[in-house]
Amino acid sequence: MSRAALVVIDVQESFRQRPIWAYGSNPDLVRQVDRLVAAARERGDLVVWVLHSEPGTGGLFDPALGHVRLIDGLVPVEGEPTLVKTAHNAFTTTNLQQLLTVAGVHDLTVCGIRTEQCVETTTRVGADLGYRMTFVTDATLTFPIPHRDLPETATVEEILADPRTLTNEEIVTRTEYALAGRFATIATVDELTGATYAGARG
Repeated sequence: MSRAALVVIDVQESFRQRPIWAYGSNPDLVRQVDRLVAAARERGDLVVWVLHSEPGTGGLFDPALGHVRLIDGLVPVEGEPTLVKTAHNAFTTTNLQQLLTVAGVHDLTVCGIRTEQCVETTTRVGADLGYRMTFVTDATLTFPIPHRDLPETATVEEILADPRTLTNEEIVTRTEYALAGRFATIATVDELTGATYAGARG
């Protein structure tokens, strides 16, 4: 049986510095990710941590500001690599594929921030590369998306009040519809940490 891996994407302090953080889709994210990590370690699966970095931008993802680090409560153990990416997916600007190949991984589970951006994009690329992808929606988090015509200077209140804003629920629904049966299996934390997982994976 092939080895499996869990990839935790962009669960980093950068996002907590944004005013929109209070309106995230999943207040329980850190606990849910921690549950997945604990289960993966218990099974002997590879756990890979990914952080997003935008060097030289002066923004919240610029490592110079100190926010490109895991959110408190998530701590890698020895042997778990932490990769730093500069693209939306976790493959293009890192050696993730090489790590997975060396480890003999063919089954990949993904979680993290944001649901429809870096986590979904990684899922799509992973599927195209031939991995069997599992997308854990309730271990992802996203935020309301403003309409493209809304000024970048819009406040959180203006974003939330705009009827064109895509809600968290709409984002999650669209993401699952796009991925399911095409790029990934949609799963829950409970499913992947319970007795049903080993049988489903075999």
